[in-house]
Amino acid sequence: MTRFVTAVLGCVLAIGSAAVTYAQEPATPLADAVAAHAADAAAEPQPATARPVAIEYSDAYYTRAKIHKYASFATLPLFATEVALGQSIYNDANAAASARRGAHIAVGTGITALFAVNTVTGAWNMWESRHDPSHHRAKLLHGILMMGADAGFVATFASGPGGRAGVTLDSEKQTHRTIALTSMGIATGSYLLMLFGNK
Repeated sequence: MTRFVTAVLGCVLAIGSAAVTYAQEPATPLADAVAAHAADAAAEPQPATARPVAIEYSDAYYTRAKIHKYASFATLPLFATEVALGQSIYNDANAAASARRGAHIAVGTGITALFAVNTVTGAWNMWESRHDPSHHRAKLLHGILMMGADAGFVATFASGPGGRAGVTLDSEKQTHRTIALTSMGIATGSYLLMLFGNK
């Protein structure tokens, strides 16, 4: 009897000891992993967030930007006027020496002046803002397209009928018109890119 009681007490003590040991251990391997990850995260230093660099512009930058913006409002009206005048001369061979031709040349000179002003102010401001990442691609694309339009307007002037010795209205008017409309199309696309992009 004594041996039996001793054996039962031994079993109870063994089971009780195992239960206490089990209760002290984490319940699942998932709990172990979460606790270990939390400890590692707390021990690791957090990386410092890089602060954006402030870009400062000169007063002249803002003055050039205003000139560029307000002068550009004349772009589409000048183009429309020039196309209308040019088309009327294109359709009427007798208009070559008329007042329409003088008006066409005057408006073309206005377009040349406008693009000279906007090329200088735009290129200068583009250089000053070269370190500003804000809308950099759109500004770069605008600048490249406008430089291409500038080259097109030079070619338009050079191909103008009667602009050089031995060139007549009939022999060059198609080339002149094609170059002019292509240049205006490029410039209009570039202008609208910045206008609707509000850059």
